[in-house]
Amino acid sequence: MKKLLLLSSIAVFGFSNLIDAQNVDFGLKTGLNISNIIGGDLDRNNLIGFHIGGFAEIELSDKFSLQPELLYSRQGSEVENSLKVKVDYLAIPVMAKYYISEKFSIEAGPQMSFLVNDKVEFNDDAIPDAETDAASFDFGLNVGLGYNVSSHLLAQVRYNYGITTISENPDITNSVFQLSLGYKF
Repeated sequence: MKKLLLLSSIAVFGFSNLIDAQNVDFGLKTGLNISNIIGGDLDRNNLIGFHIGGFAEIELSDKFSLQPELLYSRQGSEVENSLKVKVDYLAIPVMAKYYISEKFSIEAGPQMSFLVNDKVEFNDDAIPDAETDAASFDFGLNVGLGYNVSSHLLAQVRYNYGITTISENPDITNSVFQLSLGYKF
């Protein structure tokens, strides 16, 4: 937890030099996660989860901006009629945004995620919930689209592809599709 707090502080202070010189909007966002764990032999179904957190959009020019975020994200997978794997992360995506028009943007960037909670929920009540053997760190790449509905309201669609394995036996990674609504202050 101390490492997580330290990394979050470094990220915030690291962007402070950019914030001094640029136009910056702060906001909150929340939305739907449709996630799955890919790899291995099991057939898995998508798990519906959520994400919630804050962001800053730092305008670098008329067409480019940088959007660091700090999100709590519920992800995982479901094995039909058997169990649900839920992994909760503190995610730090840093999105580069290119505005095609005044309201429409294409977004891409890396995401670092730190495991906060993990558990396996069995459909059979006789079997108690258990922890997974998930890695404490996950790195992924994001691509997406954004639309500024108004000067305060925004909508985003994003896909996160996990690069690092969350478990090595078998090698499995995260795959998350996100739909978000945000509010800029």
